[in-house]
Amino acid sequence: MVSTEIVPPPPGAEAAALSRAVTAALADPAITRLIVVPPAGGAHPDVALSNVAGVLMRHERLDVEIAYVAPVATPATRAYGLPHGAAARDLADHGAAQEIPLIRDDAATVLVGSARHLGTDGAKLHGETYVDSERLMDGDVRGVLIEPLTEAPGVRARVQRLRPGGWLSGRAVQTGGTNLVVEREGVLTPRVVKRSTFYRHHIDWRLVRP
Repeated sequence: MVSTEIVPPPPGAEAAALSRAVTAALADPAITRLIVVPPAGGAHPDVALSNVAGVLMRHERLDVEIAYVAPVATPATRAYGLPHGAAARDLADHGAAQEIPLIRDDAATVLVGSARHLGTDGAKLHGETYVDSERLMDGDVRGVLIEPLTEAPGVRARVQRLRPGGWLSGRAVQTGGTNLVVEREGVLTPRVVKRSTFYRHHIDWRLVRP
């Protein structure tokens, strides 16, 4: 196993810079693992992991392993049972990769931690959500929470509320609404869309896990 470290640019920097960095690393045929180290002090570390996985997906190089050195616990570390800090560095250097479902959306963005379908400007979301062919909600809700799974079918969703539970699992989660906005890895995209879908990619990815 030959690895190289990828330090994504800070939020707001040109996305093409990350693509160039990953492409440059992959130019060496000996490289089989990318170690993702988010910038120090970043507000949303999981965005770095999502972006690197997205580059590999779009370049059709999901054969390359990914290790994640998260500085703190995040939704992605919880979803995949990953350590953070020094333990994450040790795992990245010495651990083994496992194939797990890769979840993406219809904007070709990979989901590694959590996403939400929300209404605009803090209003309730008005619409409906399906997990595969099963309806999760229809009407007005605070939001819909979406998370990746480590095994088939790949993704799960529930209505956002104080009480736990209520998850539905499937290969795809689709929401349509009149005031729908999407939050990915803690970052809200304010543009209103008619629908948003998160679904399992046809190729799994290789993530270094305990």
